[in-house]
Amino acid sequence: MRIWSIHPKYLDAKGLVALWRETLLAKKVLDGQTRGYRNHPQLERFKQSENPLDNINHYLSTVYSEALERDYHFDKEKIDWSFKASRINVTSGQIKYETEHLLKKLSLRDRDKFEKFSQLDRFEANPIFRIVEGDIESWEKP
Repeated sequence: MRIWSIHPKYLDAKGLVALWRETLLAKKVLDGQTRGYRNHPQLERFKQSENPLDNINHYLSTVYSEALERDYHFDKEKIDWSFKASRINVTSGQIKYETEHLLKKLSLRDRDKFEKFSQLDRFEANPIFRIVEGDIESWEKP
């Protein structure tokens, strides 16, 4: 499971669909609807936040918006749109790590996106995240 800190606009088609599915699974975990993945490291930042379900729904709303931009048909009913938007900190080291990780994937799966995004100086975070200085997050498994 990878719940990217970087904005979903950088993901290729396969990555965006996987993110949608994995984040829906994360939502079920946070809502106590499944036994699996309860201790998955990618969920730590949501679990530690003040409102985990609001935050995962906020996160999903960004993924959904990106899907709309691409004319994908994700089920908007999977999101509880009454979420209260808030922000979660993510470190600059985590953004750098994920950028490099994604570029490796794109170099194999989508050369056009790789060429386009490998020229960027910096990737934006998903809007739910506020970038703060720091190393790779402690929950990351490099």
